[in-house]
Amino acid sequence: MKKTAPAPRTAAEADAPAAAGQQAEGRTREGVARLLLEQGPVTAVAIAEALGLSPTAVRRHLDALVADGEAYTRDAPRLGTRGRGRPARLFLLTEAGRSRFGHAYDDLAISALRFLAETGGEQAVRAFAARRVATLVDRHRDDVTAPEDPAGRAKALAAALTREGYAASTRSVGAGEQLCQHHCPVAHVAAEFPQLCEVETAAFADLLGTHVQRLATIARGDAACTTHVPHQTVP
Repeated sequence: MKKTAPAPRTAAEADAPAAAGQQAEGRTREGVARLLLEQGPVTAVAIAEALGLSPTAVRRHLDALVADGEAYTRDAPRLGTRGRGRPARLFLLTEAGRSRFGHAYDDLAISALRFLAETGGEQAVRAFAARRVATLVDRHRDDVTAPEDPAGRAKALAAALTREGYAASTRSVGAGEQLCQHHCPVAHVAAEFPQLCEVETAAFADLLGTHVQRLATIARGDAACTTHVPHQTVP
């Protein structure tokens, strides 16, 4: 019996494997970028372990992000004085890389705040910042204030901020907790109007029931917004 030749594939069918591969690569690169956002500065090995990929595959995506101006590197600090060889490289997102995760309406917001500052002065800008932060945190107030200790409240606040898109986490450091916000949707605006950061810090102190200290901000070019929360409540 004569065999029938298979029908020729359409162009779309022929291109499907390549398109699927590109989509998979895009999802992986997005995953790498998100880990840089949420955990950076971080090594390629740590990213590979978190994503279940080979370090070689991760480095390919990191190199692409660096080449595109979305990430940069710095040397990890050496532990002790006898370190040998080249230090590990830490990867961080640039502002261009952070824009993957949203800096919507920055120009409009800056223009609006400039107008507000010109017409209403410093107090008007602070009043706006206070209203914005109140809207952000008040719906989480019960969850954040439920724990009795500052450390528990800091963890609850990190969870609330993460739900709001700030990719927050905490870690114990000495006699306190460091609350780290690895993403700030208004970083570009706060760079010109630091009142947004100042009022946010005051709101955190109110929620946590203790004095807090802002150590770093993305708006000033740091890798994360970092706030120190002492374990002991300050009267």
